[in-house]
Amino acid sequence: MTITLIRHQWRSFWRAKNSGKSLTIRIIMAVLILYLFSNLILLSFYLDKILESVFPDLNLISAFSACLLYYFLSDVLLRFQLQELPTLSVKPYLIQNIKRKQIINYLSLVSLASGFNLAPFVLTLPFLIKVILPQQGLPVFLGFLVSIAGLTFFNHFFSLWFKRKVNLNAWWMLAFVVSIGLFGLLDLKLHLLSINSFSSVIFKSFVQQPVLALFTILAALMMYRINFSFLNSNLYLDEMRSSSASSKSSTEIPFLNRFGKQGDLVANELKLIIRNKRPKSAIMMSFFFLFYGLLFYGNPKMGVGYGASIFCGMFMTGIFIINYGQFMFSWQSSHFDGLLVNKIGIEDFFKSKFLLFTIFSTINLILTIPYVYFGWNIILVHFIMYLWNMGVNTLLVLYFANRNYRRIDLSKSASFNWEGVGASQWILSIPLLVTPFVIFYPLDFLGYPEAGLAIIAVTGIAFIVTRPFWISKLVSEFNAKRYAIAEGFRND
Repeated sequence: MTITLIRHQWRSFWRAKNSGKSLTIRIIMAVLILYLFSNLILLSFYLDKILESVFPDLNLISAFSACLLYYFLSDVLLRFQLQELPTLSVKPYLIQNIKRKQIINYLSLVSLASGFNLAPFVLTLPFLIKVILPQQGLPVFLGFLVSIAGLTFFNHFFSLWFKRKVNLNAWWMLAFVVSIGLFGLLDLKLHLLSINSFSSVIFKSFVQQPVLALFTILAALMMYRINFSFLNSNLYLDEMRSSSASSKSSTEIPFLNRFGKQGDLVANELKLIIRNKRPKSAIMMSFFFLFYGLLFYGNPKMGVGYGASIFCGMFMTGIFIINYGQFMFSWQSSHFDGLLVNKIGIEDFFKSKFLLFTIFSTINLILTIPYVYFGWNIILVHFIMYLWNMGVNTLLVLYFANRNYRRIDLSKSASFNWEGVGASQWILSIPLLVTPFVIFYPLDFLGYPEAGLAIIAVTGIAFIVTRPFWISKLVSEFNAKRYAIAEGFRND
């Protein structure tokens, strides 16, 4: 049955009307993956030299053991962002005489064909052959190989299971972000936890007793079973139908009712974000960027000057505006014609975008309050950049949105996906990133950094106060370009 399903998917791919475009994208992706793996192979042959330079006080096996757990933790983060869920149009099969177990086995099998599952072996196998095998012998070599395989497949099935849980309940995402931040704080800042030492203890035990590596295989099998059980309990046709036909939604937030039509539009946009892969990644990225300040504030070499605070504050409080707003009308490309003939006022449409930006930027500002640990001035600069994002950057992204005619397929993953990316995105990055520093650095050079911050804050407030005027300009420009935008979405 698995072979039959693979054959069906193969035929579905070639019979699709856009198979040529899909094939081109796959070829480009294959070339990019081959390039990345060639770099990984080159790195693997010099891994022993790199470990000697980074850990001069440790022998190679100890240094290697100390780094492995860090690698697999970072592997989980990368998989969560880049690894796609295996897909299959299951509804036609669920009404046939096919066991759900066979469908789930197919999904699990095809998911294994991932570069993430090959990367750990490409990176570590040359080191195991060059160092572990001559020094420790075949049993230890096999023990390390088995443990790497076990942890790789554990990460694989854990990522699939967790991403499906996040798709059903966004609170899992919040728990994930908080957990990562807590571990990072305990290990890197407070030094109450040492993942390095824990990794050394685990993998050194495989040197003494290689048979213990079988526990990683057992963990991988348990994770596979958890993922299997989750799919088995949710793969029902009636659940799929009820979820798609339901008139109520968890995104109907009473708080938004007070904003009238604008609140309804924001609620609909939240549904669009939560139900589709690529816009959902914009929210995930906005939460991940909350830890961006740790790279600067937690590193004495980077300093905690006003320049670093401006840069971090702009990104942490405005990453949703930048990441989501640059494709503002492209998110509605599939139903843009419907918007043009609907009874939705264009002014309300633009105001809903500002409301959406305000909600997410305010949440991000609140979540950055713990950075007060590094100084009260940091929170002040974050608030100033929040005002800048609300006043200036919101207008910039909507101004350039009127010049973006490229459509986006919402169902596709954000990983290596360049749909909707055009010249306007590259041009937009210049004023977004440069303008605050053009204001700040001349005054900072003259010895008045506080004056530079004050001008940034006043500029942001001025644009917020005069927002109705700028909205009228955006609406006029949109009305002049609306048919060109619609034509671009149809032809892309």
